[in-house]
Amino acid sequence: MDYQDILFEVSEGIATITMNRPEKLNAYTTEMGEEITHAFRDVQRDPAVRAVILTGAGRAFCAGVDLEHLKAHEGGGNVSKGPRLGEEDFLRKLPLEMGDSKKPILAAINGHAVGVGITMAMPCDIRIVAEDAKIGFIFGRLGILPGLGTSHLLPNLVGMARAQELVLTAKKILGTEAAEIGLMNKAVPKDEVISATRAMALEMAEVDPIVLSYAKSLIRFGAIHPMAEAMKNEQAQGGLMRADREAAKSGA
Repeated sequence: MDYQDILFEVSEGIATITMNRPEKLNAYTTEMGEEITHAFRDVQRDPAVRAVILTGAGRAFCAGVDLEHLKAHEGGGNVSKGPRLGEEDFLRKLPLEMGDSKKPILAAINGHAVGVGITMAMPCDIRIVAEDAKIGFIFGRLGILPGLGTSHLLPNLVGMARAQELVLTAKKILGTEAAEIGLMNKAVPKDEVISATRAMALEMAEVDPIVLSYAKSLIRFGAIHPMAEAMKNEQAQGGLMRADREAAKSGA
């Protein structure tokens, strides 16, 4: 596929997907969503890729939905070669596929991330943000609701009270505060976001990919189940993982 709105590269086992509409602050369109989805699905099938980074070109990560694109879709205009806004796989399926992915997915939030720009980072396993980036769940100001699993993911990350505050006020916070409340893993100077994210991705790439896959699944299960069930799952998955590793070693 020839990408128009993203850049895609693989280096040292790390796939990097870069939203590439810098003149629009990487504002989201369905075409961009289709390309991101296609790239994510491609890397899942590539055994050479050990981890994935999602980032943005220029001074923003993603400034939300392209408002001209949104208005055109709301007006019934035929503005996209693909599905209508809200019906694309990026919104309906990709967050679940990211959760089920056997490979770590990291968001390098190099600049402002608002609206869909922040919700697209939520299903990622790791989020590293620029200290001065503005982060906002601004959907209320647009008269729409957050998607991409935000109603599930956000309370799990920051707690119910914080989640309601962020969504109901539709306010923006800085990357430093986002890290302090647990929305981000860490905040770093803007010019260090990509290098810090890549360094973490390379650390993950050194771990057996079978172990990474099972560990990721294990943590997600344990986060939403009682401890007794989590412990049973740990034992069961440990046995399955060992069998998979032995099979891989024998070439079966």
